[in-house]
Amino acid sequence: MEQTDMKAMRVTDVLGDGIVTWVEKQAGDYEKCMAYYRCAIMEVETKFNVLNTEFSLQYDRNPISSIKSRLKNPRSITEKLERRGLEVTLENMEQHLNDVAGVRVICSFPEDVYALADALQKQDDIRILQTKDYIKYPKQNGYRSLHMIVEVPIFLRHEKRIMKVEIQLRTIAMDFWASLEHQLRYKKDYEFTDAMVKELFECAKQSAELDEKMDNLRKRVEAGV
Repeated sequence: MEQTDMKAMRVTDVLGDGIVTWVEKQAGDYEKCMAYYRCAIMEVETKFNVLNTEFSLQYDRNPISSIKSRLKNPRSITEKLERRGLEVTLENMEQHLNDVAGVRVICSFPEDVYALADALQKQDDIRILQTKDYIKYPKQNGYRSLHMIVEVPIFLRHEKRIMKVEIQLRTIAMDFWASLEHQLRYKKDYEFTDAMVKELFECAKQSAELDEKMDNLRKRVEAGV
């Protein structure tokens, strides 16, 4: 997920180069559509905050460390549609892109990731479109996270709209690794060597081992051992 915060950002702020684009041509419709995605993000965030409160009452601890959100910026949307050979329109964006709106939930332990995902799936106003488990089956570079694409309703003054949101659930250790990996791998004007790739993968393995050790320690504490 890109880290661009779109909550207070106008179309002209993210373009910056004065080039006439599809966003500028449809500025009013674009900003309205982004407002709908922001509403969908708020709906998802609220659901997780409610679950976090319920879990804290039941287990005397909060499973969620933090929640982050973002909207994909216009340039990224344009590039992704073009890579797929699609015309750059709002209709294609809504129909073919699942990650325009994103919510990242940072959990304390791996078990919390699955407990929250399971609780979310049981809510009758949420439709799960896709789940990818990169915790049980990490990516080749070592990346771990649970990804879900969901549809969530937002209730406007005169209508209900169904919006898609990408959800990423991961532990603090997984998020730490992923954030630093992104910074290192995509640092401008520097070459990322095969040796560096291998070292990052080893760091991912150590991160997974740390998660397992901390989870085992939690179970011992809760069992009073």
